[in-house]
Amino acid sequence: MWVLGVTERRVMGAFWVLNLVLFLVQVVGIKGAHGIGEHGVRIWPMPVSVSHGHKSLYVGKDFKIMSQGSKYKDASGILKDGFSRFLAVVKGAHVVDGDTSKLDQSRVLQGLNVFISSTKDELQYGIDESYKLLVPSPDKPTYAHLEAQTVYGALHGLQTFSQLCQFNFSSRVIEILMTPWIINDQPRFSFRGLLIDTSRHYQPLPIIKNVIDSMAYAKLNVLHWHIVDTQSFPLEIPSYPKLWDGAYSTSERYTMADAAEIVGYAQKRGINVLAELDVPGHALSWGKGYPSLWPSKDCQEPLDVSNEFTFKVIDGILSDFSKVFKFKFVHLGGDEVNTSCWTLTPHVSKWLKEHSMNESQAYQYFVLQAQKIALSHGYEIVNWEETFNNFGNKLSPKTVVHNWLGGGVAQRVVAAGLRCIVSNQDKWYLDHLDTTWEQFYMNEPLTNITKSEQQKLVIGGEVCMWGETVDASDIQQTIWPRAAAAAERLWTPYDKLAKEAKQVTGRLAHFRCLLNQRGIAAAPLAADTPLTRPGRSAPLEPGSCYSQ
Repeated sequence: MWVLGVTERRVMGAFWVLNLVLFLVQVVGIKGAHGIGEHGVRIWPMPVSVSHGHKSLYVGKDFKIMSQGSKYKDASGILKDGFSRFLAVVKGAHVVDGDTSKLDQSRVLQGLNVFISSTKDELQYGIDESYKLLVPSPDKPTYAHLEAQTVYGALHGLQTFSQLCQFNFSSRVIEILMTPWIINDQPRFSFRGLLIDTSRHYQPLPIIKNVIDSMAYAKLNVLHWHIVDTQSFPLEIPSYPKLWDGAYSTSERYTMADAAEIVGYAQKRGINVLAELDVPGHALSWGKGYPSLWPSKDCQEPLDVSNEFTFKVIDGILSDFSKVFKFKFVHLGGDEVNTSCWTLTPHVSKWLKEHSMNESQAYQYFVLQAQKIALSHGYEIVNWEETFNNFGNKLSPKTVVHNWLGGGVAQRVVAAGLRCIVSNQDKWYLDHLDTTWEQFYMNEPLTNITKSEQQKLVIGGEVCMWGETVDASDIQQTIWPRAAAAAERLWTPYDKLAKEAKQVTGRLAHFRCLLNQRGIAAAPLAADTPLTRPGRSAPLEPGSCYSQ
């Protein structure tokens, strides 16, 4: 028989202890993510301030909403609908068939009292989105209490409240652990966006609505709708009805009533819709219905700068937009403009010479003309950063520059006194499938911007789901959970953010599983391995949702 020596026993003992420690770390990690017996806060995104206790409450069978003392009358039904959605997601994961009448009634919440200060429900950039949530109310212990300046702050409070609720498998009712909760919250940035692209692939209305629902869960508040591009023009424009001849097919189109439906659906969830009309490049599809918008049949992009009809069409589109898209901003694109068609086409080249312009000056002329048209319809303008990089001092003071190419641009934009949205492609482009959720989380919009007056000019950020490789089959698992990582960066105060992304792994895994339970096809928090890519990955093997 082989007998271990002292040294060998020490080595084997150390090895056993190490394996035990690693096993316990794994179990605790999964347990923490799952929330069973957990003592941490699982809310995503993390609120401004949170305190909690160690007691449990239950949600009553006939849990109701009240508005004692509230100034908001809810004529549009925004709060009522929001409360109905709250109940639906809280009770949606399991059949709630327990009998709360058999429980200690002092621990059963009968309802939620919502107090809203503002009487108005207009949704617009910069509205107050703050809220305060008390579970239970100190004044009425069988009720929770939610305060907000606006109904949209109250909607955020309902989202947070929903994350405190879970199904109890013993009592078969909804339970709230770790009460009493006192949560004060408000967003760090007023613009927290997600871009979807319906030109590269058509997205049916139910899919867009599903994306909007998922945005609300993460407290994102701007749907940037990149409607048209080179590949297709799917939107009806009543002023110029042949434009949607550029759609992929007659069934892959949106009527203006569809657009209004999307705007209304988003508005009831506290989400603005930023419509984009990308000019003068990315517009080949326009000429399918109106060929005179092309410089020539052989040179079809960018739009013909020499043709006055081009600007009449833009005016008509923005006029129709203004009836449906009520957000104060419209996006006019302006990126990736290859102007060679203008010099290669005889009549355009002649026009350039008559107006003493070169290609670069014509590009500037086009962008500024489009800006003037947008301003005439009451819009403020968002343009991609190339416009600033080429002629920033000529842009309207009402321009917001949309950074996408790389770092350092936001610094220059705000130093010039203009506003900025950050979407740098190396960190916040969702179509870049090799970009990890950790990189999304750690991307800081205010990098190297230290002056407070300049920091205020960064109105927020946006993650971009470009549509080349996404359609209805895979859009949600490409967006989530990486967009959630950016959502916390944009919502949570800087000093409350994790200094290392790995510190939030369990909490983000929990939120990803919560999205799955709510019907959102969020992908696992996969590592970058030979078998997976961080974006749109599948599970590697059997296992718990919370450990993937």
